[in-house]
Amino acid sequence: MEQDASTKAILIAGPTASGKSSLAIRLAEKLNGWVINADSLQVYDGWRVLTARPDEADLSRAPHHLYGHVDPSERYSVGKWLSDLSAVLQHARAAGAAPIIVGGTGLYFTALTRGLSDIPAIPERVRQNAIDLQNDMGTLEFQRALLSRDPKAAQLDIENPRRALRAWEVYEATGQSLVDWSAKPTTPLLAESHIHAKLVLDMERDTLVSRINTRFDSMIENGALDETIGMRQRKLDPSLPAMRAVGAPPLFAHLDGDLTLPEAIERGTIDTKRYAKRQRTWLRNQMSDWAKTEATTADNNALINKISLSY
Repeated sequence: MEQDASTKAILIAGPTASGKSSLAIRLAEKLNGWVINADSLQVYDGWRVLTARPDEADLSRAPHHLYGHVDPSERYSVGKWLSDLSAVLQHARAAGAAPIIVGGTGLYFTALTRGLSDIPAIPERVRQNAIDLQNDMGTLEFQRALLSRDPKAAQLDIENPRRALRAWEVYEATGQSLVDWSAKPTTPLLAESHIHAKLVLDMERDTLVSRINTRFDSMIENGALDETIGMRQRKLDPSLPAMRAVGAPPLFAHLDGDLTLPEAIERGTIDTKRYAKRQRTWLRNQMSDWAKTEATTADNNALINKISLSY
């Protein structure tokens, strides 16, 4: 059945620090919309400042969903996100609200619009063995070992330790590459007829780098180190996704006395730049059919007006 136009989704992707959350909020204000999270780190409770989750001022401007709703002790997955998102979309449609799905996790958007591979459940022992190997080998050596076992994994974002871990455990458990599983036809949660717009918000590289250079300092000033202290006190498994949030490892190292605070800030900034580079690569390679717009105030104003008139 064709979905009513007033509840078609608007999807906004982009690298960290590109201003996509601000755009989503402004659209929500204009369209009576709900802002729905599509960032795999912003789902975790305990990390608000470090993951740049919307603050109280942002939350007061429009309804927000799927932010900070997962305990950091959990291993949240794209499958769980799709399940949670499905429920939120049903509520949004019932309320006549425009779903505005925004975030920087390309895999979430790909699964949402193309479907999620029906990969069998991975036995816990296989997952733990993979985690132990990655910890023992280190990131680069683990990547090399993965590629020697599964050459097709070169097509994946294995510079992301979590993606490399996923590729390893899937190959170990099923004997098939994650690439092959991903190529199997599936039914997406959102068909094209249920999507009003698919936008990639980006900006010139030097401008993005400049914003990232000042962002980590701002996060420290606004309480990121206090968040890190709170997370450390929970004594969670360091291999958990929440404990490996971008910028968290160097701050943990600072608390352990291995880095000075300036050194931790420098490493956190470098890690954020690498993360943004991986995001942009995914957006360029996997989401090339999305409408790309430069993140400037003038362009955003024009874009908001254009979407509002066509919605």
